[in-house]
Amino acid sequence: MRNQTDFFLSGLSDISALQLPLFLFFLLIYLLTIISNLLIIVLTVTDSHLHVPMYFFLGNLAGLDLCCSSVTIPRMLFDLHNKSRKITTADCITQVFFFIFFASSEVFLLSAMSYDRYTAICLPLHYIQIMNRKVCVQLSSTVWCLGFTYSFVNTLCVLRLSFCGSHIIESFFCDLPQIFHISCSDIYLNVLLIFLVGGLLGGGSLILTVLSYVYIFKTVLKIKTNSNRSKVYSTCTPHLTVVFIFYCSSVFTYFRPSPNQHFAADKVVSVFYTIIVPLLNPLIYSLRNKDFRTAFHKKFYRKMLQLPPKIYNLP
Repeated sequence: MRNQTDFFLSGLSDISALQLPLFLFFLLIYLLTIISNLLIIVLTVTDSHLHVPMYFFLGNLAGLDLCCSSVTIPRMLFDLHNKSRKITTADCITQVFFFIFFASSEVFLLSAMSYDRYTAICLPLHYIQIMNRKVCVQLSSTVWCLGFTYSFVNTLCVLRLSFCGSHIIESFFCDLPQIFHISCSDIYLNVLLIFLVGGLLGGGSLILTVLSYVYIFKTVLKIKTNSNRSKVYSTCTPHLTVVFIFYCSSVFTYFRPSPNQHFAADKVVSVFYTIIVPLLNPLIYSLRNKDFRTAFHKKFYRKMLQLPPKIYNLP
């Protein structure tokens, strides 16, 4: 990065009276995010009933959510507590790299999860053969590799920028649109990279997701019993909800013609997809999922209360 200098994060609010309430509020959210996502990871690893492709990918999603929130929230809490918003160039670039890495990997993972649902619902007799352990590991590895590559390329393009004016980043963490806004270099290549490569990879993932659910809904319409339809909807609705939330927030942030004209709106959306979504994902997937509730009761609730299994009436 040319003309290396330190940056200053504008943060969430300049009102001093709000610093402590905001710190406590987001600290609580971060703790809940860590606990809920770690719980999903532990259950998917330790409970043999969850050793199936769907929960394998959910474990990966929980890991990505945990990492993504850990890239942004601790730094924000530090600034709220110490009222210091100065961030070095190295720290800023590192934050950019890891945030894009985990966020883009989540886009690709959501696409892999939609393919898993398509295979399970539309090709149930061949599901075990198609989505075997080797294929799941390969899909997961591809997801992380694509995320790493896309992030690495974007970070390299950021390093070519120079900053000769304002060094105030209008956000609570280092993100591409806000960095582009304060750069005095030509950002045409950077924007082109986001729209072409990001649009191609993200658009391809979205198309795969949409096509998967087109075939899923066609299959559902052929199901005659309401109970079987409800079972299919219960497994697909959480995934569709997460896909909708993630894509809407990503498009609003990265694919607008003038993303930096309304900083307050940008901050609200950034809070939503970097802090709230990682907390919502485990709640969306686990609260309505009988397998997760059963695994939780079996692994934790019974052991904590030290009660015999027969008194439990699991839903």
